[in-house]
Amino acid sequence: MESAPPTMLKATFRFYEELNEFLPTHRKKTDFEAAFKEKRSIKDMLESMGVPHTEIDLILVNGISVDFAYTLQNNDRVSVYPTFEALNIENLTRLRKIPLRRNRFIADINLGDIVKYMRALGFDIFYDTAFTNRDIIALSNKENRIILSKNKKLLKFKDVSHGIYLYPGTTAEQIRRVIDRLDIKNEIKLFSRCLRCNALLVPVAKEAVLDRIPPKTRQFCHAYTRCLACDKLYWRGTHLIHMEKVLKRIIGDLS
Repeated sequence: MESAPPTMLKATFRFYEELNEFLPTHRKKTDFEAAFKEKRSIKDMLESMGVPHTEIDLILVNGISVDFAYTLQNNDRVSVYPTFEALNIENLTRLRKIPLRRNRFIADINLGDIVKYMRALGFDIFYDTAFTNRDIIALSNKENRIILSKNKKLLKFKDVSHGIYLYPGTTAEQIRRVIDRLDIKNEIKLFSRCLRCNALLVPVAKEAVLDRIPPKTRQFCHAYTRCLACDKLYWRGTHLIHMEKVLKRIIGDLS
């Protein structure tokens, strides 16, 4: 005797604000119905629609807040919200982990420019183009680093605890969104980290590195810093002046 096919149920969904960026056009900023099988968790359902769990801060089912373990029921009405910046939702079930005491990051392999400018802002951000998704997740969990990624699939892994999806935009816009979301403007320390290896920079006397300074540079530059790890030498040359223009756009919009 053949077993009966699984019962298909349905629920109504609505996504708010930037979460709509993950949805196809016909589902953006509107109520829509979706079918599902019995005993399906709401986390699994939402991620099947394309929305990483790291981007969701609040889920209301029939007006009541639930966590990711909630099992969908027939005719549920589901409202899904991203990070709240102004609205106090302390008494509701917030879904993202408690913020880390120390904001450290790890970037996926496609974020070279963002890594450079975030290091220039003084943020601790690990980056290795040889890392796989699994490597990134493992180091993120081991060192409590927030994953920055344009890869939705990476952020959907169940063992990702802290992650931020970088929406399309300029490098300055993407970094600004990270700073706004985590409220870390006060942690900016310009040119305090090595752009190459992420280690801290320390001041060094001009006389101590005179043999490493190009002759023309010696004439106009008198302040130098050196990386504690890779020994790279920095001064305010043409390259850093160009970077400052981008950094001012970020900091200016944050002030």
